[in-house]
Amino acid sequence: MELEALWEYHAPRLQPNTPPARLADRLAFSEPPPLRLVRCLSCGLVYRNPAERAAAVTDLYARTAPASDGLAVLHASQLPTARAQARRIRRLLGRGGSGLEVGSYVGAFLVAANEAGLSFEGLDVNCAINAFARRLGVRVHDGELRDLARGAPLDVLAIWNTFDQLSDPRGVAFDAWRRLRPSGLLALRVPNGDFYTALHRHLRHGGRVVRSVARALLAQNNLLAFPYRWGFTVRSIRRLLADVGFVDVRIRGDALVRTADEWTLPWARWEERAVKRAMSAVASAQPAWAPWLEVFATRDPAALTA
Repeated sequence: MELEALWEYHAPRLQPNTPPARLADRLAFSEPPPLRLVRCLSCGLVYRNPAERAAAVTDLYARTAPASDGLAVLHASQLPTARAQARRIRRLLGRGGSGLEVGSYVGAFLVAANEAGLSFEGLDVNCAINAFARRLGVRVHDGELRDLARGAPLDVLAIWNTFDQLSDPRGVAFDAWRRLRPSGLLALRVPNGDFYTALHRHLRHGGRVVRSVARALLAQNNLLAFPYRWGFTVRSIRRLLADVGFVDVRIRGDALVRTADEWTLPWARWEERAVKRAMSAVASAQPAWAPWLEVFATRDPAALTA
């Protein structure tokens, strides 16, 4: 397999006097930057090489937790996007159903799914954050998917903004396939490696204006330092899911959820609004050019509604 080397690290600039709760997982992301990124020339997949040991990855997420006020800020900021995701799943299923979210974090999607008439439970390796989510009235399990006993078959298994951080995404996808009903739906949200690669080249080789635009597009989608283990592409995610038995893979493009608030500088709020509106318009027309990809796949294509 031919590989292309990619790497560029840009430390985030933190605004002075901003409350720590407003920095958690926004300006100070929980992931360290990669030592080296490479890209598969066949499918476009971007990934860390060398990669961390699986145990180290799990331990990092299990022990990293913002204070409770920071978790509340994150929950509130994620809830609008989570409600839109829950509506899309309900529309695809055409009914209610049971579900599990892997990497449920602060519980925003669990709350939104239950509001939409979906009976969801969560799973996360961080016990402290799970305790916060349980106080919201949702049910969350501690641990990894491989450790969770397999109960009744699920209608939906969702992995939002977590699939790209797993040490073995193929193994988890196969485990998800086994836990779903024959008509079950897998839902993922992952960063787009093609978007990162294209903008990274402009950042390195473009003129001054081009570099500024590339930097803004990457930064506003939390891709500038690429704090992820995998940057999937339309080609690579289709190939992976087909390999483990999923069919009828549907992909929609999107931008990162808005993170600006009253602590964000006015020019930065304007920049984020402009960038994400433009990217959302482009993403809806051409998912391959989107910074983020939402993926829906089923074991039975006849089970999905239009």
